[in-house]
Amino acid sequence: MTQKHLLLIAHGSRRQASNDEVRQLAGRVGQLRGADIAAVEVAFLELAEPSIPEGLARCVAQGAQEIVVFPCFLAAGTHVVSDIPEAIEAFRAQHPEVRIRLTDHLGASAALPKAILEVATA
Repeated sequence: MTQKHLLLIAHGSRRQASNDEVRQLAGRVGQLRGADIAAVEVAFLELAEPSIPEGLARCVAQGAQEIVVFPCFLAAGTHVVSDIPEAIEAFRAQHPEVRIRLTDHLGASAALPKAILEVATA
């Protein structure tokens, strides 16, 4: 079975507590993951560590043969449309043996409207 990792990518912040929220989210996702995902990691586009290349490299160092990259962004701005795909392509060129799949960003998820209503009406 191919070892698959999930990499959550967030923007990153100068505010450490914001970056820690993303790490905590990754931990909660990791607790819910099924057997098909070996690990859940986090990376940041800027202003925080690990960077996207570092996050991808961490997955590979842990044995990932496939990495699913999930952009935690609400809208398809420049980061989602250009910056993240470019970082993935650069990494892919150096690691052609690793399958990397970029998912739609969070804001494109059909599940998001229901989640918003659940939070808003809780």
